[in-house]
Amino acid sequence: MSRIIALTNQKGGVGKTTTCINLAASLARTKRKVMLIDLDPQGNATTGSGILRDQVEHSIYDVLLGEKTLLEVAQETSGNFTLIPSESGLAGAQAELNDVPNRDHILKKALTLVNDQYDFVLIDCPPALNVLTVNALVAADSVLIPVQCEYYALEGLSGLLETIGKIRQAYNPELAIEGLLRTMYDGRNSLANEVSDQLHEHFGDKVFRTLIPRNVRLAEAPSYGKAVIEYDMHCTGSQSYLALAGELLRKIEEQSNGS
Repeated sequence: MSRIIALTNQKGGVGKTTTCINLAASLARTKRKVMLIDLDPQGNATTGSGILRDQVEHSIYDVLLGEKTLLEVAQETSGNFTLIPSESGLAGAQAELNDVPNRDHILKKALTLVNDQYDFVLIDCPPALNVLTVNALVAADSVLIPVQCEYYALEGLSGLLETIGKIRQAYNPELAIEGLLRTMYDGRNSLANEVSDQLHEHFGDKVFRTLIPRNVRLAEAPSYGKAVIEYDMHCTGSQSYLALAGELLRKIEEQSNGS
């Protein structure tokens, strides 16, 4: 069975897509089979994984409309993970899916066909609460929340946690918080350290020990359509995401042994 993880934060610009691409590539480096679903109409996870927009004939949009299966739209990437690409037409899904029965469960149903073929499915959600994000949270086993250590970080989190609580009550009672990931971290910044301390105070061991730093190579990699470990294996960004993959795998193993 796949472990399905939705990466989401209703606040944009927190490193969500960067984390999706680089965690997928890092998990693939550990010989895990990984699928990354780009559920954001902006399609940044698609282009950042090396798939050009004119190479996308079919996408997650076709899957949600019931016209294709996930495997029929899947593309392999140089990062050794499978990508389900996005396209701009996905922005109209909210209106098009309005009258579809059980519209919030479409992605969950689609994933049942690939559940035994991948170790991990990562879902890059749009930075908004809409039918796409709800589909991701209904389908997911857990939520990984990238958080930039800045002034409004905690304020944005409260709304997201409220949303997760509503999804648990209505659709997915087993939905767990995989963890909070501190991104674009600069330890020389006193505010970053203060917010980091507040996250630990509020969420304890739900905060990943791994920190994702501000890193030039990490910022450059998407423009080359590569995960950072392909672009520069030895930079701090690469080492941080490899460490995150290792921490995630250890955490899952501990949970499995404890159950």
